[in-house]
Amino acid sequence: MQATIQYIRKELKSLYPEREIESLIRLIFHHLKKYSLTDLAVRRHESLDPDEISVIRDITMRLKKREPVQYILGYTEFSGMKLRVNPSVLIPRPETAELTGWISQSGYHKGEALDIGTGSGCIALAIKKDNPGMNVSGCDISPEALEMARMNAQDAKQNIRFFIADILRWKEVSWPSKYDLIVSNPPYVAESEKQYMHPNVLDFEPGQALFVPDSHPLVYYEAIVQFSREMLNPGGNLYFEINERFGTQMTELLKDGGFEKIEIKCDIHGKERMIRGKNPSGK
Repeated sequence: MQATIQYIRKELKSLYPEREIESLIRLIFHHLKKYSLTDLAVRRHESLDPDEISVIRDITMRLKKREPVQYILGYTEFSGMKLRVNPSVLIPRPETAELTGWISQSGYHKGEALDIGTGSGCIALAIKKDNPGMNVSGCDISPEALEMARMNAQDAKQNIRFFIADILRWKEVSWPSKYDLIVSNPPYVAESEKQYMHPNVLDFEPGQALFVPDSHPLVYYEAIVQFSREMLNPGGNLYFEINERFGTQMTELLKDGGFEKIEIKCDIHGKERMIRGKNPSGK
């Protein structure tokens, strides 16, 4: 096994930081052998069978092409859950877990919740896990993403309603109810920001779920604010994950939409990545 670990380190040395390589090694062996970090140390002299070596070499070659390890393994960890992922959905980020944690800390226990642009279903599932008394729904424009979200809900044994909807054409959708909580992590990366992004994101993750025109970077937020003014119950709350560059603009957008008690929250790195507001009237 030690020789195989050295092989992984050698092949990935010029492509990934040392700390990330060690993290990838832990993920690979946990996936393949259910080994913990302690197991890796204690069992390093054990032998691998030819099939295991073949699988590890295949994973390593895919990592060399910058394919995200989450897509290679077919799952990721999010808010204490194991979620399936593939290239039809974004890989859930730690910032999104911070957003769902913020929501759960706010004392929701019942009512109707909607996750717009649900992707893997990670936000909807985290809300339902922490607030089992809520009726949670998720919508997305992508049938492939909704299929992944439904599988994740089934795996988690959570009753969540997922349905297709284009939020930019929300007036054409027959919405099943009004909501007490609306949350979204919509596309918010400007096209001009592509130059700063890693190949593992650009080449593998769905651009439809990431990018917006430089000329209209808040297009999804504007639509969701308009939708929420109609579809949030009085006193209902709207939560967003946001581009750190647009905190001021997002505050103004919510104010102009009639929202009150607007609050921006920074992530663990001190970046303005979340915002919420309360709908005072539902109209």
